[in-house]
Amino acid sequence: MNTDYIIAIEASIAAGKVIMEIYQKDFQIDFKNDNSPLTEADIAANAVIMEYLNQTGIPIISEENKQTPYSIRKNWISCWIVDPLDGTKEFVKKNGEFTVNIALVKNGLPEFGVIYVPATGVLYFGDVSRQKAYRITIDHSNYTISDILKNASEIQPQQNLNTIRVVGSRSHMNQETLDFVENLRQKSQQEIEMVSKGSSLKFCLVADGNADVYPRFAPTMEWDTAAGQAICMSVGLKVIDNTTNLAMKYNKESLLNSFFLVSNEL
Repeated sequence: MNTDYIIAIEASIAAGKVIMEIYQKDFQIDFKNDNSPLTEADIAANAVIMEYLNQTGIPIISEENKQTPYSIRKNWISCWIVDPLDGTKEFVKKNGEFTVNIALVKNGLPEFGVIYVPATGVLYFGDVSRQKAYRITIDHSNYTISDILKNASEIQPQQNLNTIRVVGSRSHMNQETLDFVENLRQKSQQEIEMVSKGSSLKFCLVADGNADVYPRFAPTMEWDTAAGQAICMSVGLKVIDNTTNLAMKYNKESLLNSFFLVSNEL
């Protein structure tokens, strides 16, 4: 496997270890200008990830970094896009549904993505060029990269013939999503099952066959979605920007995403 990809996997696990150390104690919660929560785990995980990714010499966009001006970023061919702790609300609620997201983007499209779930030790990673994505459960205090690469199971989406499983957010369900679900019900004449998950795990549910479609009609940033899109693209799923009707792109002038849809054929 590409050395940079291995570094990203190692960074995600190391960040997850730091996150869990903070998760298991009392921690302070601050709030950003947009009222989203910020904890010491976000900051600590970001520091760990930066230490790893700086080894690659590839520039980095991270939620917890001061953003580089677009006048400079627009000249980047490749960059990392990082959310050190995706699902901070889930972290604060202590429901375990938070992740570390790291993606490598080239010419605006994801090439590789890793999503690590610190509370459960579940690790997903996908290589778009090889059209392969994997899942493995690890012990973050006792693992080797060679064991991960040897023992990870390949994942694939699966269509359910009787029911369409729609992923919804634990924190961001809204009327537009409900309208989409009702339209899908009428068009398909099939039963609809709602599956709720926090953070980037929603992408993983579709990629590994536990859901069929993920509509997102609420704001997200590039670091929320890049790793999940890489994993989905690695198993042949489409992640479509509702504004352009093309694959979602990254390192844009605005790091705010359009609404989007993750699906196989829908």
